[in-house]
Amino acid sequence: MPALPSAQERPAIDRVLVLLPTYDERENLPRILERVHAAVPHADILVIDDNSPDGTGEMADDFAASSAHIHVLHRQGKEGLGKAYLAGFAWGLERGYDALVEIDADGSHPAEELPAMLELARQADLVIGSRWIKGGSVVNWPKQREVLSRGANLYVRALLGTHVHDATAGYRVYRAPMLRAIDLDGITTSGYGFQVDLTLRVLEAGGVVVEHPIRFAEREFGVSKMSRDIIAEAFTLVTTSGLQHRARQMKALLPGR
Repeated sequence: MPALPSAQERPAIDRVLVLLPTYDERENLPRILERVHAAVPHADILVIDDNSPDGTGEMADDFAASSAHIHVLHRQGKEGLGKAYLAGFAWGLERGYDALVEIDADGSHPAEELPAMLELARQADLVIGSRWIKGGSVVNWPKQREVLSRGANLYVRALLGTHVHDATAGYRVYRAPMLRAIDLDGITTSGYGFQVDLTLRVLEAGGVVVEHPIRFAEREFGVSKMSRDIIAEAFTLVTTSGLQHRARQMKALLPGR
C-alpha cells in the first residue's frame, strides 16, 4: 500500500454528504436515517429515490420536511445503482461538499464506522469499508455468496495488479476533488462493475485508496437488488480492463520503448 500523505497536505473535510439510493426501502429508511444521523450528526443526507412503488420517496419527503440535514432527489424510474450514485455525486459537487459517502439503505453497512472512515479520508482520496481485510467480516451470508465475493476480488487484484482487497464494496468515502478529477461522464456501469470501475479510475488518477474493516450484515427487510446481469457486467469490465492493463505492461517492456 502506498504511503499516505500527511493530513496537512489535504484540505479539511467540513461538509459531508451521505448518498442513500433507495428503491422499495420503506421499512429500512427510518432505521438507516437514524443510524447515519447518530453517527455523523453534522452530515447531510441525500435520499436518491428511483420512484419506489412502495412509497419510499414520499416517506423521504416527510423526513426532509422535518430536518434541514435531509434532502431528496427523485428520479423517474429504476436505472441502477451506478446512475443513482452519479446523480448524487453531481448534486453534491454542485453544492460544494468536501466528501461524498456511498452507503446502502438496507442497513448492511454499519453507519457507526463512518466517523472512522471520515478520519481516514483526511489522508486519502477514497476510503473503502472492506469485508475482506483483517478485522472485516460478513454476517448471515450463504457460503456460496462469500466464495463468489472473495473470488471476484481476488480476480480483480490478480488481473489488475491493485492492492485493494474489496474493490466491489459499496460502502465508501470519496473526497470531492478526486471525483472532479476523474471522468464521471464516461461511466456506464452499475452494481459491482460500478464500484470496480470507480476504484480503477481513482488509482489511475494517482489517488490514495485505503480500506477500513467493517462487519457487513445481510439486510433484514426487503429484497436484494443484485442480479446475474450485474455480476456478469462486473466480470466483463474486470477482464477487459485487466487485459488492457497487461497489454500496456508488455508494450512498456518491448525494446525501444
